[in-house]
Amino acid sequence: MAKINRFEELDVWQLARQVSDDIYWLTQKGTFSKDFELKNQINWASGSIMDNIAEGFRRANRAEFILFLGYSSGSGTEVKSQLYRALDRHHVTLDCFNELYARTDRIGNMLFWLIQSLKKSPVRGLRYKVDEPEIAYLVEDFPDLAP
Repeated sequence: MAKINRFEELDVWQLARQVSDDIYWLTQKGTFSKDFELKNQINWASGSIMDNIAEGFRRANRAEFILFLGYSSGSGTEVKSQLYRALDRHHVTLDCFNELYARTDRIGNMLFWLIQSLKKSPVRGLRYKVDEPEIAYLVEDFPDLAP
């Protein structure tokens, strides 16, 4: 496992950042740009995924980090639901929906495994260093292990 000293080093945060950026640019085009409520909601929720990872990382202890990772996971679920609304309103193609949904789902799996790893960690204060579980990135190879 790699030692993580900054939230920007977490692969899950990096993927969340990419998804948030992709969603932002998607919502600036076509009919999506005029659906202000959905546009704002999905942008807020996708940004919240990465923001809660970052905020939790700097909290004083492991329990708070786990709590914020849970918030991040919830925001990911919101994004997936909002992607359905975007698909139903013809703001995105099925291919675009599938790609963003899969990446957001992967973030959720990565968060799940990071939480599991933190729950087992003997380190209580996360301002020290955190281990990022390698298994988080193998979930797609073992879908029956995913939450």
